[in-house]
Amino acid sequence: MSDLAVVFDCGSTNVRAVAVDAAGEIRAASSLPNSPAPQEGQGLIWDMEEMWSKLCTCGREVCAQVPAGDLRAVTVTTFGADGAPVDAAGQLTYPVISWADSARTAELARRVGEDPGGWPLFERTGYQIITFDTLLRLMWLRENAPQALEQADCFLMTPGLLSLRLSGERSIDPTIAGTSMALDMARRDWAPELLARAGLEPSFFPRWVEPGGVIGKLLPSAAADTGLPVGLPVVAAGHDTQFAPFGAGAHEGEAILSSGTWEIAMLRAREYRATRAGYEQGLLIEADAQPGYWNPQLLMMGSGVLEWVRGNFFHGLSGDEGYETMIAAAQAVPPGSDGVTLLPSFVADTGPTRQYGVSGALVGLGLQSGSGHIYRAALEGLSFQMRWALEILRDCVGFEAQAIRVVGGGSRNDLWNQLRADISGLPVTVIAQKEATVLGASRFALVGAGVFGEVAEAQAALKLDETVFTPGAQQEVYEGLYQTFRELPVKLAGWE
Repeated sequence: MSDLAVVFDCGSTNVRAVAVDAAGEIRAASSLPNSPAPQEGQGLIWDMEEMWSKLCTCGREVCAQVPAGDLRAVTVTTFGADGAPVDAAGQLTYPVISWADSARTAELARRVGEDPGGWPLFERTGYQIITFDTLLRLMWLRENAPQALEQADCFLMTPGLLSLRLSGERSIDPTIAGTSMALDMARRDWAPELLARAGLEPSFFPRWVEPGGVIGKLLPSAAADTGLPVGLPVVAAGHDTQFAPFGAGAHEGEAILSSGTWEIAMLRAREYRATRAGYEQGLLIEADAQPGYWNPQLLMMGSGVLEWVRGNFFHGLSGDEGYETMIAAAQAVPPGSDGVTLLPSFVADTGPTRQYGVSGALVGLGLQSGSGHIYRAALEGLSFQMRWALEILRDCVGFEAQAIRVVGGGSRNDLWNQLRADISGLPVTVIAQKEATVLGASRFALVGAGVFGEVAEAQAALKLDETVFTPGAQQEVYEGLYQTFRELPVKLAGWE
């Protein structure tokens, strides 16, 4: 008999159900594609009925592969910032506006940036003014659909909407609330004066349940939909990013790099430090999954850059075989890509180069430049960006990384991992199991179910197969190339 937790992991491109045992082995998994839907006359929303249906389908497939008697708990992780108002019957009074819908809140973001301005908001909430901030969506509802708020008795973030379907209980956890730009981050509680900008009070939100706390028990209706047993504990998790460090086995002194379409360079810090320098450098600070910790981080472009390279310079290649061809081409190119440099910050308001107001760039092309040069330059540019982010975290938070732990799909590329080590001068650790968020959420679920007494004990039970990449002979070469890379945004912005 095994102790299994089922994690419903709801991402922007896929929704999944995954059964994980106490040692961190995935016993069953099922996924379906996910994407926002257009809302007529407005923008993008999430169809929660469709999302729920897909999660239920995945849940039934997983439950068919594992013994029902081994299931101990179910938990939910999702993307951040999104949610919706619900009435007393638990029905949405307005659809869930997707984080990808920037048009409807762009003007609000501009106005809020002028009054009170971004710095005081960052100091209080740890968040930059970004169009997907939940507070901006709440202000938009107040101005454009006030009846939706008046008819509602609470606002639920996406994990809360799904756990409500599972348990019938309303809740919110600090990791997801921390993505709202309405949390007093130092106190781990609401900032009433910010909610007042949308005409709301903290009482409009449900009770707090910390990750690992039991929200309620699985309803018979949810059991019929998902295939899970009636009465299974529904345990709080929350924002997916905050659980990856726990599933990756991160240690003190390690920076965590969550590498996917986007990359997040993140720390687990014991002190909340929101400085003016951090604000100006684009830092975000979110609520850790455990009280007493905070997660300073920088959001940057990641493998989305590599997909751009593949689509434009490696026509016809797809899947793992395509990437193997691209990696082989890059390995045939020397460090520095024969002068080709790629600046990966394609989105000007994120990442280390945001202060210069420049977009991405590809410079140094010559007649000898081939697709391998461009792909290697992309890998180098992303690695340079990572080092720059770690330096910002060092200067603004006071954390000197001793090592880097990489999780997510971007950890599968050995050439990229070696470049990360050579360019940062730090050992880079990856784990064989790539589902760090799911593993981390399962730790909290099993604590909530009583299988483990505390999260540290649940983490210690993980059996992780680790590979370490150490800085090699190219470290000195890359030191000089990094300084050249640092100067590029300044030149592009015309600052000299």
